[in-house]
Amino acid sequence: MSRPFVIGVDGPSGSGKSVLADRLAAALGAAVIRLDDVYPGWGGLEASVPRVVAWALAPLADGRPARWRRFDWVAGRYAEWHTAPRRDVVVLEGVGAGARACATHLDVLLWVEAPEAERYGRAMRRDGVGYRPHWRQWAAAEQVHHRREGTRERADVVLRG
Repeated sequence: MSRPFVIGVDGPSGSGKSVLADRLAAALGAAVIRLDDVYPGWGGLEASVPRVVAWALAPLADGRPARWRRFDWVAGRYAEWHTAPRRDVVVLEGVGAGARACATHLDVLLWVEAPEAERYGRAMRRDGVGYRPHWRQWAAAEQVHHRREGTRERADVVLRG
């Protein structure tokens, strides 16, 4: 199989990235790789980027399968390996998907945004109160990352989630 078409879906937590990725997968028959599975804990946003490039994006660029180790958030360590099914389209979804290191492997970058109050409500409904103590830390890390990477400005399409 040749290299698949790779779509990056980035934006802040609770903006609607996962919903968009699911819809793209259903419409296009795409495989989805979620950065939530790769982050090594709440402080792991930056560490996830080189991992997803090495484990998934670089292999896809070479026509090989994308693999990643799932981070076990309860145990606080990496667990089993997963392999994405071979598809003509792959969606990389999560904060960091549009990082410059990932961008060289993307065919298109989508940015999803929503007002903070709406994002916070979605995140709490999705992840429960267990996310509440980490919201500010994660939001700060996202802002620093997205500002430094210029992710929104480099996106091919900006969507309201």
